[in-house]
Amino acid sequence: MNARRDNRNNRVSLFDGIEEGGIRASSVYSSSHEIDEHDNEQALDGLQDRVNLLKRLSGDINEEVDSHNRMLDRMGNDMDSSRGVLSGTMDKFKMVFETKSNQRMFTLVASFVVLFLIIYYLTRY
Repeated sequence: MNARRDNRNNRVSLFDGIEEGGIRASSVYSSSHEIDEHDNEQALDGLQDRVNLLKRLSGDINEEVDSHNRMLDRMGNDMDSSRGVLSGTMDKFKMVFETKSNQRMFTLVASFVVLFLIIYYLTRY
């Protein structure tokens, strides 16, 4: 606030009494000029408040984005570990299917289908 007042004093001293064409301002212009300066100061204060609000909002958005990025990283790590477990399970299934005879594989698949149908009908009724 003090720096803004110093800036205003510097402007006033620099342009004191100078009007377009180098003509000195009359008293009517001077009082009108003071009113305009007051309005400008109020508008500047309002603008500074808006800038501060936008700064706080952008900080909140930044925190929210960082939070979501951390959550997505954790989810990605969980998915990677799930992929590893699923890959290991699929490898075991491949080994079982390769080592067993066709009749045993057919029995295993048929039992899964029957089990699925039983669970399906039990949940419907």
